[in-house]
Formats: sequence, structure tokens, C-alpha cells
Amino acid sequence: MKGYRQYFLKKLGWLMVTFVFAFMLNFILPRLMPGDPVAVITQKVTQGMTSQAGVTKIYEEYSELFGTKKPLLDQFVLYITNVAQGNFGISFSQYPRPVADIIGDAIWWTIWLQFPAILIGWLIGNILGALAAYLKGGFDKVLMPSSIFLSNFPAFGMAVILLVVFGITLKWLPLSGGYGFDQIPNMSWEFVWSVFLHYQLPFWSIVIISIGGQAIGMRSMAIYELNADYVKYSRFLGIKDQKIIAYVFRNAMLPQVTGLALSIATMVGGALVAEIIFSYPGLGNTMIKAITGQDYPLISGVTLIVTLMVLVANFLIELIYGLIDPRIKATQAD
Repeated sequence: MKGYRQYFLKKLGWLMVTFVFAFMLNFILPRLMPGDPVAVITQKVTQGMTSQAGVTKIYEEYSELFGTKKPLLDQFVLYITNVAQGNFGISFSQYPRPVADIIGDAIWWTIWLQFPAILIGWLIGNILGALAAYLKGGFDKVLMPSSIFLSNFPAFGMAVILLVVFGITLKWLPLSGGYGFDQIPNMSWEFVWSVFLHYQLPFWSIVIISIGGQAIGMRSMAIYELNADYVKYSRFLGIKDQKIIAYVFRNAMLPQVTGLALSIATMVGGALVAEIIFSYPGLGNTMIKAITGQDYPLISGVTLIVTLMVLVANFLIELIYGLIDPRIKATQAD
């Protein structure tokens, strides 16, 4: 256990270092965007006003409220203080809503969409890859090119294809949103069914893209393990093939666990694209609205939450990997 404790502390240290750098970039990058978001808010609020002095006064009040006139260092110190208290500030584009409330409404949509889709895509991909390596023949000849095609297919492309085929052409599924525009959130069967139908297109667009890369990785590792010396020796000793295969695929799964961690990182890339294309009310859709509205607090809040989710998920995967990988166990014992 002493060795594993050192392994845990090392991973925790890298997590903290990564988070500090991500936190700093999370604050700085949105503020490098061109334009003045306070001027945009002021323009919306003062439509129809003829008094320039009144417009200037409102602009100054908003600048003081959002702290945009303060030096960058002062803004950063204030940002650290507020985040430590769970306060991400007030949204520019959705004033006067707190950023924490906006993120709180969106984050559960993202979690319930992204994590099941990534896990199911990972599971299906690994099963198909293992079967291709073991069965070979026609199954492998069909799966391999299909997996290569899917793994290189852009996430937004798959989302658009599903949208056109099942939403526009066949009209089987709704095109956008998290539920019907005529629905009010409640626990009725009608609302739950509406959420289920709106869930399908973004969910499967993520799953299908995830399958390809996982199948290729699992197939390669399984073929390598099937040709390893310990497999040949075990068969020579007369050990049942079923028992050998169990060890083969267990060993082949180890790198795929790391692949799962990397797949989780797609939440900040391709997976969020699905939310944007389908106007799904998650963090991806919230992010694009924040960017178009030059909403610094909302951009910083969303990116910080997504970054934290990815770092924690990768950290947990690394800990699990350290428990199940016999090579790491051996290193810890030393």
C-alpha cells in the first residue's frame, strides 16, 4: 500500500499543477477577446434613450458592477475569491442571472448525455474489437474498414447526417432542444417521453463516433496478446482456450481503460459539438451562447467546470488503472 500511496500522491500532484495552469488560462483567454461586452449590454439597456449623459452613467455603473475597468491582476484576485466561494459572477449576456445558476441548469443535461454515450460507445467498441481479433475472417474484414471510417469521421458531420436522415427526411425524431417547446418541465409521462425523443439524436451521434476508435484499439491489442509467448505456452500445456482468452482480453483491456479517459476529454471537443448542432440545453450550447455574447464570466465558468470534470475523470481512471495493471502493482511492491 505504501507504493500505491506514492503513486496516488504523484497523480494528485500532477492534477493540482494542471488545474492551476488551466485555472489561469480559463481567466485570461476570454479577456483577450476583442470588443467591449459592457458596451453591448449598455446598448441593449439604453435603446430609445436620447440622453448621452444617461447612457454614459449606465455604462459606468455596469463597468463598476462587472469590474471590467479594474487592473487585470485585481480582477484575477477577485475571481479567485469568488470562485472559492462558489460564485462565478453575474452573466453579461443573461444579466442579472448568476453564472452559477446558468451552469447548474445546463450541467446535468451534459452529464446525462455525455457520460452514458461515451461509456456505451467505449463498451460496444471494445466488444466489437475483441470479436474481430478472435473471430477474424469476414467479421474482421467488415469491422476494420468501418471502424477506420468512423474514427476519422468528424463529430459535427455525424451529427448533421443523423439530423438530416432521422430528423428532416424520415421525421422520426425532433430536430433540436432538450424537450418540446410546448412542454413545461414536470414528471409527467408526456414530458419524459419528449425528453427521451430529443435525447436520441445527440446521444447516438456521440456513441457512433466513439465506437470506431475503441474498436481499432481493442482489435490491435487483442491480436498482440493472442500472439504473445504466454498464450502459445499455455496452449502447449493444454490449458483450456476459454481460460486463456479470458486472460488475453483482460490484458488487452488495460490500455483501453486509458482510452476511456481520453474519450472523456472529448466533452470539450467533438461531444459538445453535438449539443451545439442539436441546440441541446447542456454546457456546449451554453458555451456557444456565451462566446457570441462576449460573456466573460459565463465563458470562464463553463470552461472551468468542464476542465474540472475532465481532470477528475482522468484522475479516477488513473487510480483504477493503478489498481488493475499488474505492472504498476509490481512497481508499487518494489
